[in-house]
Amino acid sequence: MASNPRKLNIRSKIWIEDEAGKVVFGSGRLRILTAVEEHGSILAAAKALGMSYRAVWGKIKATEDRLGQQLMTRKVGGASGGGSELTPLGRILVERFCRLQRMSESAADELFRDLFVQGLGD
Repeated sequence: MASNPRKLNIRSKIWIEDEAGKVVFGSGRLRILTAVEEHGSILAAAKALGMSYRAVWGKIKATEDRLGQQLMTRKVGGASGGGSELTPLGRILVERFCRLQRMSESAADELFRDLFVQGLGD
C-alpha cells in the first residue's frame, strides 16, 4: 500500500543562556524589547503583549542582571509622562539576535533539505 508523501518542515528555537543555564535572551525577551521600543514604555509593551507589567519587568531585570548592563533607560512619570527606550546595548542585542535567528533558520533549512528532503530517498 503506497502512502502519499507528506511535506515536512523543520522548526527550531534558540536562546542564549548563562553558565548556570539561566535564560539571558530568547524570542520572548526579543518580543518584549521590541514592544518596549515600539510603544515607548514597559506598561504599554506589557498591555500590547497581553502580559502583566510585573512579568515583563521581571524578564527585563533578569536579563540585565545576567548581562551586568542595562538594556533600557527609564524615565519616571509625571506631568510629561514616563517611558522607556532601549540603550545602545539593547538595540544591538535585538539586532544581533534577529540576525542569529535568521542565520540559524537558514542553516537548519539547508541541513534539513540535505538530510530529509533529498536524503530520505537514498
